[in-house]
Amino acid sequence: MALQGVYKLFNEDTDVVRNIKGIVSSGIWSGGSGTLTSFFTQSAQSSSNGQYYLDVYKTNPQTDSEAEVQFSVAYAHYHGSGSKGTKGAATGNRASAGLYAQLSNLILEPNVDKFTFAGGSSSEESVYAVSFKRARMKEKVDPGNWELHISGSSNASGNSKGFVKLIDDSNSTTNAATGIGGRVFNVVSGSISSGTAVVNTVASSQTGGGYGLFYPDLGLILLNEPVLTASSSLGTVKTSNTDGYNHGKLFTAIKGGIKFQARREERLSSTHFFCRAGNKEFNFSNNPTFFTASTGDFTQATFFKDPKTFITTIGLYNNSNELLAVAKLSKPVLKSYSREALIKVKLDF
Repeated sequence: MALQGVYKLFNEDTDVVRNIKGIVSSGIWSGGSGTLTSFFTQSAQSSSNGQYYLDVYKTNPQTDSEAEVQFSVAYAHYHGSGSKGTKGAATGNRASAGLYAQLSNLILEPNVDKFTFAGGSSSEESVYAVSFKRARMKEKVDPGNWELHISGSSNASGNSKGFVKLIDDSNSTTNAATGIGGRVFNVVSGSISSGTAVVNTVASSQTGGGYGLFYPDLGLILLNEPVLTASSSLGTVKTSNTDGYNHGKLFTAIKGGIKFQARREERLSSTHFFCRAGNKEFNFSNNPTFFTASTGDFTQATFFKDPKTFITTIGLYNNSNELLAVAKLSKPVLKSYSREALIKVKLDF
């Protein structure tokens, strides 16, 4: 290995290990939290895009200027029911029809325009959507690691009427279905509170069809409205040319459920740099506490023939001696003629 001043070149064969793959799972909500128990919307949104969807915050955006969007909720209907407007009308945007078309274009195969759910008898024209904020989910929402509580009543105590706990069935699926939206799993009633997913009712045996579909790569939970309404008494309005504010009903039901647990998953590539300091290397310092500037003498007489330094920082440079990365040690490492050091620096990207 060659030395250049205070720099030391890496030996690519022995000192650098590249392209190490790893998967990291972390909480998806603000601050890296895995559980959300407070839910807020912003009143100002109702005058702009509030007829299409509602953004949901962890803290009150009316009083917290740094409040961040966690996820969004929306209602969609194939014919535009539950929203203002009719075909060809001058007023009303038929928001629910626009959202249904957007979701179907994003997810469904060509020449398929309606959603179907496991165990259902026909295509479904009325759906709810829960969409995770894209910046929060990193690469994907972690399958088998989310649980959403929905309450359509004022009583949110466990198994009371109008209360349902939703998870996906990825832990019981060995070969996930894939399509335009990537992998897709069924949404089922169950819980992950024990650390392992426990499914209460499989999608194929759920009355009226499965609760919905989960697309981890899109960060989207698509819910079967008739089944959800029957289970949690949402009171979904499906009258034509009527603003049913159904996405607000879903928000209220989620807020009443008090808990939305979710994690995100990210695949990282790492490079490990092994920084080696031999016994005869890096034993001197330009720090003024090491020597006297006027005479060049050691500040400590014991340093004569036995100098000692402390390694506190590792800098990685390119071939032009430009600093690219800095690694700080948790505590200084003693270095002398009788001591060598091997420090591993890990870069994730």
